[in-house]
Amino acid sequence: MEEERLIPLSALQHYVYCPRQCALIHIERFWAENYWTAQGRVLHQRTDEGKPEQRANTRIERSVEVISHELGVQGVLDVLEIDLRDMTFTPVEYKRGKPKVTNCDRVQLCAQALCLEEMRGVKIDRAALWYWEVRQREWVELDAALRAETLDVISQVQALFSSQRTPRAVYGKHCLACSLRDECQPKAMQEDRVDQYLRGMLEP
Repeated sequence: MEEERLIPLSALQHYVYCPRQCALIHIERFWAENYWTAQGRVLHQRTDEGKPEQRANTRIERSVEVISHELGVQGVLDVLEIDLRDMTFTPVEYKRGKPKVTNCDRVQLCAQALCLEEMRGVKIDRAALWYWEVRQREWVELDAALRAETLDVISQVQALFSSQRTPRAVYGKHCLACSLRDECQPKAMQEDRVDQYLRGMLEP
């Protein structure tokens, strides 16, 4: 697959969160910053700073570029910890908020691990999400179920990008924290569809 057609790893997180948000950002090139995205950007700037270092038996690499030509995805991993005693690789992704109900962050993390496995010829059994709001790690087991879900999401995003069509809005609680809420207008679009449906029911 040509490099320019590779899917950004962030698109996987966006898609699981909301397919429409994914399309608005990666197909229509919309982006709007709000309090949450600004805070997340500052957090990533902090994690991106600094050169590789070694603490005891652990090597720490930051802003690690990862790619999988087989899966057709690429992106940047916040932190990679390598235990030099047994060469265990632990990807760590930093997030602004707190653990989510959906697997959107876990799918992105799993895809990063799949890239590392292809690039460095290793097997990664678990990874970690570090959430700023709760100040702690969430360990993520990269089991068969999560890997299968991640591969399925990659296929769905590939299909979305190929179609170049933005899905309709589906209003929900996730819309409240979305930085694209004003551009998306999910509630207004949903009310408009309901109004069209009712008019159609009343027409002879």
